[in-house]
Amino acid sequence: MATSTALKLLYAGDDVTTVRICTLDIELPGGEHIRLAHSYEDLMLGVDGVPQLFEACGLEISLPERSTVGNQSLRFGLGVVDGRAHRLISDALDSGLPSYVVYREYVSTDASAPAAAPKRMLIQGGDLNSNALQIEASYFDLLNLAWPRDRYTADKAPGVKYQ
Repeated sequence: MATSTALKLLYAGDDVTTVRICTLDIELPGGEHIRLAHSYEDLMLGVDGVPQLFEACGLEISLPERSTVGNQSLRFGLGVVDGRAHRLISDALDSGLPSYVVYREYVSTDASAPAAAPKRMLIQGGDLNSNALQIEASYFDLLNLAWPRDRYTADKAPGVKYQ
């Protein structure tokens, strides 16, 4: 899904009454979800065509620096996270099983679906404080992409070699 027209207009500053809503959907082992929205109140937003409740929280995103290390990590700072979320996330990090975070952007005029394609990232780690949570997630894991995919080398596909 490409960036929607509404999101493009929002970025251009065309409509001051429309706001962007950033959300995180933390997918834990066992199928449990913690859905958080950068908002002052809880919101019902569409996920795969089904309205879901996103809890209000403060959200801060630290973008990665440009590098060639093979993966990109984002750091999410979440404020006012309840005890249930702390417990579930700390249990997930301690279990060693893969957990994911999905970043979605909505436009306030259309809460039925995300305005851009969701970004799914693997949770690398996290810090839990009294009422704040920081999550580090990786979204470009180039090191683990090569296997088990086929590589088109000159041995397998002679047509790729320049002669």
